[in-house]
Amino acid sequence: MNLSTIMNPFCLSFFALMLFLQAEAQQLPSKAMQIKTAVMAAPEDLRDGAMVYGYDTRGNWTVLREGSNDMVCIADDPNAEGFSVACYHKQLEPFMERGRELKKEGKNFKEIFDTREAEAKAGTLQMPKDGATLYSLSAAAEDYNGMNGEVKNTYLRYVVYIPWATQESTGLALKPEAPGMPWIMDPGTHRAHIMINPPKE
Repeated sequence: MNLSTIMNPFCLSFFALMLFLQAEAQQLPSKAMQIKTAVMAAPEDLRDGAMVYGYDTRGNWTVLREGSNDMVCIADDPNAEGFSVACYHKQLEPFMERGRELKKEGKNFKEIFDTREAEAKAGTLQMPKDGATLYSLSAAAEDYNGMNGEVKNTYLRYVVYIPWATQESTGLALKPEAPGMPWIMDPGTHRAHIMINPPKE
């Protein structure tokens, strides 16, 4: 049998694989575009110095840019539907990083909640002492172009983490009774936070 006859199917398969990987890589926004869109969630005066997490050319989680202020931003997940980025105060980083670790281990929402609750009570998980804010910006898939960093019709909501706070200690409602009304979620726990969802146009 001719050697080229043996090698041709292999070469063709390898070539097809390379084309597939190249196409997959092209679907991932560049580092610059990930940074551009990630910081859109932050207040304008905090965007330039924000630390940014995102994805490398292979889709692996990585630091895209080191920061020089107190803001940490998360780029859009290319494997998730639609567009969603977030920025938060660095005091929340231990809480967020622990959540990412547990999720990577395959833990579900309740397991992650219970683990972080126990660790926060034990003092091994550091939580914000005076409150810390998270900004979440989202848009529909058709309104997002990752290749040029254009996002339209965005929706920005706010979350203020106030660990262990309750309705009694804050006077906040347990659910929104009007559009944009702040309310407290998970009161009395490490994950207690004020939700502010502005009315959608």
